[in-house]
Amino acid sequence: MTDPNLPPPDRVIHQTTINAAREPRRGGGMGMAFILGALVVAAAVLAWFVFADGRAPAPETPELNVDINVPAPRLPDAPDLPKLPDRVTPPELPKPAAPPTVVAPEPKG
Repeated sequence: MTDPNLPPPDRVIHQTTINAAREPRRGGGMGMAFILGALVVAAAVLAWFVFADGRAPAPETPELNVDINVPAPRLPDAPDLPKLPDRVTPPELPKPAAPPTVVAPEPKG
């Protein structure tokens, strides 16, 4: 096998390396655009105060003539309550029985 890092013998490879330093870029355009934009906004605000006397124009009030008298819906009648007896007597509970008595054991001794 042949070495893959070597060029084939019938082919000539030319390589050119250029070492040149770039010109430094000047970055002042973005700052100038920001300042110019701020000046345009300031001029617009100043013009608004001068020509509008510092107040926003009052909107025209439309004439409102609305009739809101609407008949209320009628609900169906509620059903009648069932007839209750005149007097309710509570059920009688059984009387509690006497507790059982247990004779205490006598000490042994």
